[in-house]
Parts: sequence; structure tokens; C-alpha cells
Amino acid sequence: MIDVTDLTKSYGPVQALKGVSFHVKAGEIIGLLGPNGAGKTTMMKILTGYLQPTSGAAVVDGLDVVTHALQVQERIGYLPENAPLYPELSVQSYLKMIADLRQIPEEKQPGHLSEAIRATGLENHLTRPIGQLSKGFRQRVGLAQAIVHRPKLLILDEPTIGLDPTQIVEVRHLIRRLARESTVLLSTHILSEVEAICDRAIILLNGEVKADARLEDLEASTDVILIVDEGTPGAEAALRGLPGVRSVDLMPTTEGLAFRVRPAGDAATAQVDLRPAVYGLARENGWSLKELRRDVRTLEAVFNELATSAGEDGR
Repeated sequence: MIDVTDLTKSYGPVQALKGVSFHVKAGEIIGLLGPNGAGKTTMMKILTGYLQPTSGAAVVDGLDVVTHALQVQERIGYLPENAPLYPELSVQSYLKMIADLRQIPEEKQPGHLSEAIRATGLENHLTRPIGQLSKGFRQRVGLAQAIVHRPKLLILDEPTIGLDPTQIVEVRHLIRRLARESTVLLSTHILSEVEAICDRAIILLNGEVKADARLEDLEASTDVILIVDEGTPGAEAALRGLPGVRSVDLMPTTEGLAFRVRPAGDAATAQVDLRPAVYGLARENGWSLKELRRDVRTLEAVFNELATSAGEDGR
């Protein structure tokens, strides 16, 4: 659905995007994750034809976003960070105007409008002026205008920004439902947003893609956590002597002696599982084993590691 290759965008001396490449299959829910200023909104605007890239290519549903901008926009539903709403219009008048602007044939508009209204739960608010709605329901109106033409691709820029916790949960469920019909690209700097909604994350830092993987793969770790009785002598030295071990770190715990065992570079790259070797060592030495497992990182930990690395590279 989306193919981005070596995309760059410069604003004078400032380079917002630096050779960005990624691919999105139809039906995926992708989180474009990064701090403010990482280049997320610039990417959104290029994909929607609002900005032209400095170099590189962006293709949506087989169409170049520069040479076939109108055809691409016909296939996209877009909710920018500040939804394009007219507060003096009623919900139904606004959505009818959007249907006209989208050039949906008159005879097909009732079906399109009722589908968007039902999907976003706006049935009881159609005659109310948009300006009188809560922020959560205004966001629903923004989502309704983005899907009224049944787009193949739904692009959402910070869709829950400024909402209260209840509204955030409602909008997340709504996005999940909308994803049954459209590919979704969700831009956010909120880590929990990606964990709650997305199947895959693309992490953008300083205008560059620093990670692109499914969430379970990003959060997977080759580190092994071992907990043994506090009175186990020589455990740390024995673990350090295992083949394929890069480091052994003592971890704080109230349950005994806890160690984080990290595999060497080649082993980590190959996703080698150290647990059998660690278990064999524990059994051989008669250690009282309390826990042995692979570590699981949070998305926050992954992001912080990448952000720290990016900051060090930029100095």
C-alpha cells in the first residue's frame, strides 16, 4: 500500500527527512513513532500530497504521490493533528459538504454517510453544531470525514492528542474498527498509543528510520534473567565463563541473587537462546533455581535505547 524509498525533505538548511525508506502492506496498522520534530508530520504531508519531497520517491497503492497526487488523495483518508472542522456547521451538514468535495455521486452519498456516521458513533449528534461537541466527539467527526469516501489508506496524525483518558480509549477502539476496512498509518509520539493500537512500529528519530519491526519483535530480547538462592557461591564467575556470553550483570531483587546474562554480538544477532546453557550450568553446579527466563523489553525501553544512541551519534 505504501512504498517510501530514500525520501528526503529540506526546509532551507534544515533537513527534516534524511533518506527515509519503509514499506506498508495492505491491511496493516502501522505506528509512525517519534518525538516532536522527528519528521513525522512532514512524512504525513508528503504522503498526502500536501508537500513535495526534496528527493526520493513515495508511492501509494502503486501511484507516485507527486505525479499522481489527485489519484493518491482519492485513495487516502487523512486526519491531521488539528481536524479541519467548521464549528458553525452541524455534523450532518459538514459531512454532506465533505461528501460533495470528495465528489461522491449523489445517489451513493446516503450509503457512504450512514456508514461513516455509524462507524464513528455520531447517530445522536447529527443536528448539533460541531462547536458544541466535546473534543472527543469533534475527533469522531474528524474521523468520519476521513472515511466517508471509503479510503484504502487511513492516515492519522496524533489522533488522541488532547483527549481525556475515557475519550482516548474510545478513539482507540474506533481506530481498531476502522482498520478492518482500511490500511492505517498512525503518527504519534505517545508510546502507549502504538502499543494499544498498532501491529508494527516505525521509529523515526532526527529524520531517520531507526527501527522498523512488529511490536513483538521490537520488544523481544536475547538477554536471559536468572535468579538463584542468595547463598549460591561463584555463580557470577561461572556465568561469565559460559561460551557465547558477553556480560553478566547483578540485578536488584528481594528473592535471592538475580543476574542478567547478555549474549555476545554474534549470538544476539542470530537470536541464540542462552537458557539451555544457563540451565545446564545451574544443574551441574547444584544451584537452587528460582527463575530462568528470557527478558522482555518494553517499547519505552527500546525507544529510549534508540534515542540515546541517536543523540550520541548526533554529537
